[in-house]
Amino acid sequence: MQNFFTENDTKNALEAQYAAQKIAFAPIIFQVAKSMRDLGILQVLYSHDKTGLSIDEISQEVNLSTYGVQTLLESSLSADIVKLMDEKFYITKTGYFLLKDEMTNINMNYNHYVNYQGLYYLEESIREEKPLGLKVFGNWDTIYPALSSLPEKAQKSWFTFDHYYSDSSFEDAIQILLKNKPKTLLDIGGNTGKFSMLLAQKDLDISVTICDLPEQILLAKTNVENAHLEERISFIPQDILDTSKTIPTGYDIIWMSQFLDCFKEDDIISLLKRVKDSMTDNTLIYIMEPLWDKQRFETSAYCIINTSPYFTTMANGYSKMFNAKDMLTYIHQAGLNVVEEIDNIGICQSIIICK
Repeated sequence: MQNFFTENDTKNALEAQYAAQKIAFAPIIFQVAKSMRDLGILQVLYSHDKTGLSIDEISQEVNLSTYGVQTLLESSLSADIVKLMDEKFYITKTGYFLLKDEMTNINMNYNHYVNYQGLYYLEESIREEKPLGLKVFGNWDTIYPALSSLPEKAQKSWFTFDHYYSDSSFEDAIQILLKNKPKTLLDIGGNTGKFSMLLAQKDLDISVTICDLPEQILLAKTNVENAHLEERISFIPQDILDTSKTIPTGYDIIWMSQFLDCFKEDDIISLLKRVKDSMTDNTLIYIMEPLWDKQRFETSAYCIINTSPYFTTMANGYSKMFNAKDMLTYIHQAGLNVVEEIDNIGICQSIIICK
């Protein structure tokens, strides 16, 4: 396990108090930073990063009142987003990442459009183990059947966030999969079908089946048809937690990418046991998850850990992001044997291969 967070109590009293205030005002700073980005102020400052700009000059550039610009700039000053020298404002390195960094912008949009309103209900969601924040979008028990019905910006932000952390790993993951030369693969929790389509395009001899909720199958089916891969990819609409239905059998590889983090501990173990029952001696399970204690950098560990409250408040009320120890415990309790563990795939993924 990486020791990212074992020496995080080294501040003196004044530093700790200041850190506490940053947390207390974090929702305000978040909205200020997003407004600085979306209203064009960060871009204007970036374009004049050598000379800086006064409040009046920025106001004219972005066509906003000096009051509004000054309010945002002063809050941004306290958050190290901008700096002030000789009555001129300049963008800082932090401001640059808020403006230009892909991961930062994906995370910001995801938290604003998907999570921000719902997280008001985090405390109640913790108490009741239900995603009570999801009611800001409608009356669903979990977010998954709702994905196709979310408001446009929320839906786009959700899928962009989900794909960003998984898609960067797909090329490497496929190379790892194809080492065993599988002929058939079951993609459980195939989502939009992106991985299955890429795999089918890479290996013309493999037959892929996507198993997911009926609502997700509709999305995946449309994407597969648009890619003209319907003869290579088939579909099984099924609630995988429905214990009255068996897990489909007859596959060389069972693939689960960022899927098990959608469930609670008992369901994960039960699901893996049912998957085990569907396997032959030659079947392999490939589990890909962003395990926070297997990260190369503290930044990615921070992002992964802080995705867990989304699951609590918006997704289902009971799942979270894993560390490796917990995931391996679930696998062993299900009666599976770990063949290999491969870390640092893409931005943040690990693959655990089981038989």
